[in-house]
Amino acid sequence: MTPPRFPGDEAMLGPGETVLLVDRKGRRYLVTLETNGEFHFHGGAIAHDDILGQPEGVRVRSAKGNHVRVYRPTAGDWTVKAPRGAQVVYPKDQALIVGLADIGPGMTVVEAGAGSGALTCALLRAVGERGLVISFEVRDEHADVAERNVVRRFGGMPPNWSLRRGDVMAGLADVSCHRIVLDLLEPWELCKSSASALFPGGILCTYTPTVPQVMRVHEALIEDGRWGTTETVEALIRPWHVAGLAVRPNHRMVAHTAFLTTARRLPDPPSELNDAETSGV
Repeated sequence: MTPPRFPGDEAMLGPGETVLLVDRKGRRYLVTLETNGEFHFHGGAIAHDDILGQPEGVRVRSAKGNHVRVYRPTAGDWTVKAPRGAQVVYPKDQALIVGLADIGPGMTVVEAGAGSGALTCALLRAVGERGLVISFEVRDEHADVAERNVVRRFGGMPPNWSLRRGDVMAGLADVSCHRIVLDLLEPWELCKSSASALFPGGILCTYTPTVPQVMRVHEALIEDGRWGTTETVEALIRPWHVAGLAVRPNHRMVAHTAFLTTARRLPDPPSELNDAETSGV
């Protein structure tokens, strides 16, 4: 499998690369190029040989006279167009998770569950080669889809990824990490085990679609007593239509998908008491 090149790479498009085809109505298709291959869609057949050896952004013509533009896919394109097992975390939320949880190079990050691997890919890129992403997925069918998508996205199994098929609550007992991201139905059940796995100052981030879930998360964090600076946000994206002097918001927007709740791991209460007694505070 060919390791993917990033959009804007100076190399010409070559065999084994996955490319994005965009037709005149903005419909998008992920296609893996091969010599003598063809891609068939409603607009006709596109010969892969017409794309191979061309620069990114080239315009090619189908057998029916329709045209498509050819690009290397962005992370967002991979997220939206890749095969799915579970619902994916969309790019707007991936960006917020990486930003709000301050996920960066060299960190060890735990995520649960792996779903279809979309968020996994964003986390792997964020932690870099020196970091590690540990993904827990209890359902084998979802783990299989996530593994296929990640391998296709990176051109092989990333060395900084550990996919663990099993329950995250049991798995956290053997893990020490800097960040935890939970995309689960009942993340509040993991507040205690997450606190045990995180170093003080570490960040927990939960991805929950509904208000009752957010309330349960906040209640569990307060009850545990080892969490502080808890915040909940959501992201809404409103595209704009721009055509000359006709400038207006689009009639459709990417509105609510989920609430993101972050909290900082505090030192254990006994440690705080001992420090206070020692310092005379």
